[in-house]
Amino acid sequence: MQFTTQVNIAHSAREITYSDRILLLGSCFSENISQKFKEAYFRVSSNPFGVLYNPLSIARCLDILLCDSFNFQLSTFNYNGLWHSMLHHGDFSRADRQEFDAAVRQSIADGRRALSESSVVIVTFGTAWVYEMDGEIVGNCHKLPHNMFTRRRLSVEEIVGCWQKLLQREELRDKHFIFTVSPIRHLKDGLHENQLSKATLLLATEKLVMNEDILSAEYFPSYEIVTDELRDYRFYADDMLHPSAVAVEYIWQRFMDTFLSNATKQDMVPLTQLYSDLHHRPLHPDSEEYIRFLQKTKEKARALRKKYPWIEI
Repeated sequence: MQFTTQVNIAHSAREITYSDRILLLGSCFSENISQKFKEAYFRVSSNPFGVLYNPLSIARCLDILLCDSFNFQLSTFNYNGLWHSMLHHGDFSRADRQEFDAAVRQSIADGRRALSESSVVIVTFGTAWVYEMDGEIVGNCHKLPHNMFTRRRLSVEEIVGCWQKLLQREELRDKHFIFTVSPIRHLKDGLHENQLSKATLLLATEKLVMNEDILSAEYFPSYEIVTDELRDYRFYADDMLHPSAVAVEYIWQRFMDTFLSNATKQDMVPLTQLYSDLHHRPLHPDSEEYIRFLQKTKEKARALRKKYPWIEI
């Protein structure tokens, strides 16, 4: 007897292998999947601007990463003793202006390199609700007073028009895009408003991946997996909003089944074990037993580096 409604996902014609470099952009759900890639030693980068939720801010991030210089406008301001960027996460905020400028410039430089080297770009849309200040959509409000912003919901046409133009740029036409909608609920928007937001994102991603002018794009149903297959609060974290660790692991398994060949999954086995061993936190790190274990683990790492030279020990 089957107690869930399984989402049927066809195996992708564009498989991900260890020869790929992967860039993930978008909501905090993309951070979860990025970590899974890292634990298997895939070459992966994520969110050079920090977590972004709405499609137009993510597109703005990509647009900046495609610029050849720093000749673009980036809204910055000082609030409560910290310098902030309206497109960067609070992790980049600094009290010292020079440190702030350096952190922002480094994030853009790292992002440009990651985008240039990537062959696969995974984009997770979180919400269609946006906040505007002086007519500009911001990526992060940095806890500024609400009356400084205008809140509205993006239309399907706005999202599609922006991304369609972006994906037709020559610099991106050799990259494979995987779109997904975050299963994380934005309850601050309200339950009904959250559903309208997710519906907007689902319709927009459908139009994008079905557009014949976009050479290489497809959709992965992470939202549907959580809302249909894992339709139970035991698959949510304590806040009842974010997927639990079990749910993230299940989505990762479905993602691997969709985009990875059996051969690649076999290659992952010793690499995932190596990551686990190297990041093990022993109770007695000075014990002879652990020292021997660590020596053997590093020997395995050196052996694997012959095939995967990017492994760090």
